[in-house]
Amino acid sequence: MTSLSSVWQPFTLGRIELSHRLALAPMTRNRADPDGTPGELAAEYYSQRASLGLLITEGTQPSADGQGYLNTPGIYTPEQVAGWARVADAVHDKGGHLFVQLMHVGRIAHPDNTPHHRQPVAPSAISAEQDMFTAEGPKKTPVPRALSTAEVQNVVGEFRHAAVSAIAAGADGVEIHAANGYLLHQFLAPNANQRTDQYGGSLENRARFVIEVARAVAEEIGADRTGIRISPAVPLGALDEGDAVAVRAQYRYLVAELAKLNLVYLHVHHLGDDELLTSLREAWPNAMLVVRLGRERDGITADIDAGLADVAPLGRFALANPDVVERLRTDGPLNDLDPETLYSGGGHGYIDYPLLAQA
Repeated sequence: MTSLSSVWQPFTLGRIELSHRLALAPMTRNRADPDGTPGELAAEYYSQRASLGLLITEGTQPSADGQGYLNTPGIYTPEQVAGWARVADAVHDKGGHLFVQLMHVGRIAHPDNTPHHRQPVAPSAISAEQDMFTAEGPKKTPVPRALSTAEVQNVVGEFRHAAVSAIAAGADGVEIHAANGYLLHQFLAPNANQRTDQYGGSLENRARFVIEVARAVAEEIGADRTGIRISPAVPLGALDEGDAVAVRAQYRYLVAELAKLNLVYLHVHHLGDDELLTSLREAWPNAMLVVRLGRERDGITADIDAGLADVAPLGRFALANPDVVERLRTDGPLNDLDPETLYSGGGHGYIDYPLLAQA
């Protein structure tokens, strides 16, 4: 039997008590209604996975400008808040806890996919040159419009409003998405951020926007309900953060500044620089969540066992196995992921993965 003993220890995360150290990692599923309201199937999807304890939702845009993909949810209109309230109620009814991930995609967008069809916004007018799926098929992401200094402050306000809206919907907290090539990550990357104001140039200036967003959200809903996700050196969205020396300097500064805000957790999408991960752990006062790319079943507890993490979020294992906690507890078999249905819409490949009892 695979030994995962360390994940079954309880853990206190801010205001919530977790009975184990597993969680649901945030994963885009493209099932929202056209107006960005979580669809009727979303409550079922998340409640099926409530035994994971901490459920971090798919990326959820804080504004119309924050949307990049088709059918992703928002958290800035009354209708969207009502949709997330149904999700939160369903999760709470099953004993789980919900953190809404706030994701502004920045330049990883196409006007065909947004409600206003405007040019995407970004730190600088530099295209990511990425293929973006639209209703008419794949199209290249266009050159974005650089945000003015005043507009950067407006986006901070959008995150503030989105966090308040998530709590109004009954969520237990929010995760700020500063990773994976999206807007906050774009500000950190020199090849995407060539600004000459206080948000560009030095590593301190490039980190300023992320810190301001985190501070604003924590002020609104409490630091004990605010987590943040980072992905040092992850080259998604065509970002280049420089060599290992540059990446370590950037993230050691950023995390040291974020640590002053006493946020409830730091969620690291980790690509393999264990020296950096160790130093971030030493600098961070509260909980650490770590996801390693390609981590297999027998490696789920590795970072917890090494003292580098407190919680191990699960991605594909949780997506394909709504009862993954029971399966891991009993060393049961795992369903295989169906990649064809990840973003296909509808219930197939979303809420119809079989339970262990049905296998």
